[in-house]
Amino acid sequence: MNQLSSLNPLNFRKKNYKGKAYFALALVCFFWGTTWIASREGVRYMPAIQMAGIRQFLGGACYVIFFLSKGAPLPKGKQWIPVIMLSILNFALTNGLSTLGVKYISAGLASIISAIFPLWLVVIGFFTSEKIPLKAIAGLLLGFGGVCIIFYDHLQDFLIPDFRWGIILSLIASWTWAFGTLYTKKLAGQFNPYFSLGLQMVISGVFLSLFSSAMHQSVSIATIPWQSWAAIGYLVIFGSVISFIAYLYALQNLSTQEASLYAYINPVVTVIISSLFFDDKLTIFISIGGIVALAGVYIVNRAYKASMPAPEQPEPEGI
Repeated sequence: MNQLSSLNPLNFRKKNYKGKAYFALALVCFFWGTTWIASREGVRYMPAIQMAGIRQFLGGACYVIFFLSKGAPLPKGKQWIPVIMLSILNFALTNGLSTLGVKYISAGLASIISAIFPLWLVVIGFFTSEKIPLKAIAGLLLGFGGVCIIFYDHLQDFLIPDFRWGIILSLIASWTWAFGTLYTKKLAGQFNPYFSLGLQMVISGVFLSLFSSAMHQSVSIATIPWQSWAAIGYLVIFGSVISFIAYLYALQNLSTQEASLYAYINPVVTVIISSLFFDDKLTIFISIGGIVALAGVYIVNRAYKASMPAPEQPEPEGI
């Protein structure tokens, strides 16, 4: 944790106030849980990839400007390689495809699919020489059992092309995040991970904007409606800036296990709020299946944390 603090020029740790840390963690749980809803509302009025590009560029620019103002050096030489690779895996693909996915499926369903990404780490481990803890395998089976329960309620929806497409996009997004996590553990510790996060967002923002324009899936900035700008503003201010600052504070004043609890609460927040205010159905199958799937993810995470050191890269923020 001391090493994390030394890499973080924000360095909020002045006094170890547990109450403030728990409050910061609560903000993370809420705001990162609502980012899925904001994204779904935003893509109703403009192309999804273009919105993801604008959001990422503006959010990343906030980080980059801050770190440069503090005199933080830019990556040099080979340090750019993991920054560029992670900008592709974690943002251009994971965030871009997740944002496109919520155009076709509910925010709650998309958030649950995203939350099960640790299960794919176990699956990938079967094809490598990595030793897989038995508890991780048990968590994998439990997690996918929960997914089966969830989709039992959506069997007829698979006949709808848009629904199938949304599920496929969300699954691919969770796979790319899993590969990004593995890449981070191996190569991404060569540069300040917090500054790197901002650079990744800026690079992917430019890439996604150019891609959406080249594919004729963009509109002029002047014609973007206020609803989408409101969603982008919420995602940048609350999803990228305030929540990330709160997460850093929680990470520096709580144990890693406590700080990581947000990953299990975020989907719950998304499902509840989207069902209460945005007409997304909350069924018994989604409720039970989501709990079972997250329990499996929890077991997988505990198994891996017990067998290897935690990565120094910041955790995923939702969408």
